[in-house]
Amino acid sequence: MIFSALIALVVSSIAALRWLRVAQREHYIVGSVVQFGSRWWGIRTNWADMGVNRALFVLALIGLFGTLIFSWFYLISFVVVVIGPLGLGIRGTSSKLNWTRRLKTLALVWFLLQLILIVFVAIVLPQSLWSFFLLDLIVIATPVIVDLSLWLTFPLEQAVSKKYVQTAESKLKSISPTIVGITGSFGKTTTKGYLAHLVSGSKQVLATPRSFNTTAGLARSINSQLSSDVEVFIAEMGTYGRGEIAQLCSWVPPDIGIITAIGPVHLERFGTEDKIVKEKSEILERATIAVLNIDDERLSNLAAQVARGKKVITCSALNQNAFVCVKKTQDNLDVYIKGEKVTTFSVPSAAPTNVACAIGAAIELGVTIPAIVKALPTLPVAPNRLTFSTSDRGFSIIDDTYNSNPSGCKAALSVLANTFKDSSRKVVVTPGMIELGSRQEIDNELFARQAVLVADDFIVVGKTNKKALLKGAKAASDEQLDKKSSIRVVKNRAEAVAWVRQNLGPTDVVLYENDLPDHFA
Repeated sequence: MIFSALIALVVSSIAALRWLRVAQREHYIVGSVVQFGSRWWGIRTNWADMGVNRALFVLALIGLFGTLIFSWFYLISFVVVVIGPLGLGIRGTSSKLNWTRRLKTLALVWFLLQLILIVFVAIVLPQSLWSFFLLDLIVIATPVIVDLSLWLTFPLEQAVSKKYVQTAESKLKSISPTIVGITGSFGKTTTKGYLAHLVSGSKQVLATPRSFNTTAGLARSINSQLSSDVEVFIAEMGTYGRGEIAQLCSWVPPDIGIITAIGPVHLERFGTEDKIVKEKSEILERATIAVLNIDDERLSNLAAQVARGKKVITCSALNQNAFVCVKKTQDNLDVYIKGEKVTTFSVPSAAPTNVACAIGAAIELGVTIPAIVKALPTLPVAPNRLTFSTSDRGFSIIDDTYNSNPSGCKAALSVLANTFKDSSRKVVVTPGMIELGSRQEIDNELFARQAVLVADDFIVVGKTNKKALLKGAKAASDEQLDKKSSIRVVKNRAEAVAWVRQNLGPTDVVLYENDLPDHFA
């Protein structure tokens, strides 16, 4: 029994590397490991086509219950746990383990839990078939125990982060910059970049880097980058659960709150878009000025509600009666302020509503309209969000790998169809969209239909949304009379890139729409 216990500890340690990586990639959210475990083992059959892994999981269960007849059956389950689920590598490709202090703590707690359970079975319980059954069950339940470790370490991580938050809060109070908080289902990072660009010519500004939009990210930005000469601090605020925006605003209280858009992104976590609005609107509770994209009906309604106690800056890409309206006309953007046209500029990838929100906030920060007009033609493009480049083989690349949501996908296809209308061959490469809850299948199917109407080649990456993407793509292709689009499936992004490089030439273009880390399959 002792020998079997040692094997169990080794096997579960190998398996744990997979699930610790998932925990890290999913921001250490309690429950995330079991959620992904059920997907990878094919238990949630409506989410992905993983027949082989489902078969392996059944084999592991046969091994588990077989121990009640023959003790050595546990070896069957152990082999399955070591090799599977197939496709979820131990080391990872796109998202490798990063042995941070937090991950080391989690791994240690998991190891101690696993060790206690295994030792208990091996030494305390009498050796019997039930002992081998329990030992086997502990190994199969490795993802569950990793999740339990996440729950146990959560209070510790809260205590550790509290120290950094208190330091950041104190520093923020002592410098006392004007704080702009930006949230939204999408467009946060882009709007943040636009606003920082518009303000930087008039004031000293600090914006949180990349997608540092969590408690740890904001605290790190403030503690390491906020200096005494900063006049405006722009904080992107994201949320993975209820109450997170309110918690962030409790120590980074915005003077100006911006909500860029509401959409089904993270619908899986919140359930409905109305609940998403409620969570995002927490950014306005302490703000005296609200900047809202009123093209979104829910935000338009929110604007009417908060107008009773706050100054509201309405922004739009459609309504010239909004305080700021940025309308797209062919390759240009027309800017209207209080109904009057002030300039026209051209930045092909610029998102009109995000530009409008940035202009509205910049005006409230005291930037003059002439200064804004001067800065607009040089608006920055956030990395991997509708960025353009040319490959060494001469074909054009549209990189939209960090901006995948129903609205963003539609905008990217519009750029592909219009900005690159003279390209000989248009290709769309995508794994589809995720975290859309009950809308995931239908939204991916619709996106595929729209993509095939534009693209000559449609390439589905991986298995996550394969069924829905193929359904939509084939339906749209069958409806076309003048041409038939090529539809293919590849295992991963690397295989797609290899195909693109082999088949595209100088007059062609490829759109990379979204890129999922490898723990999504």
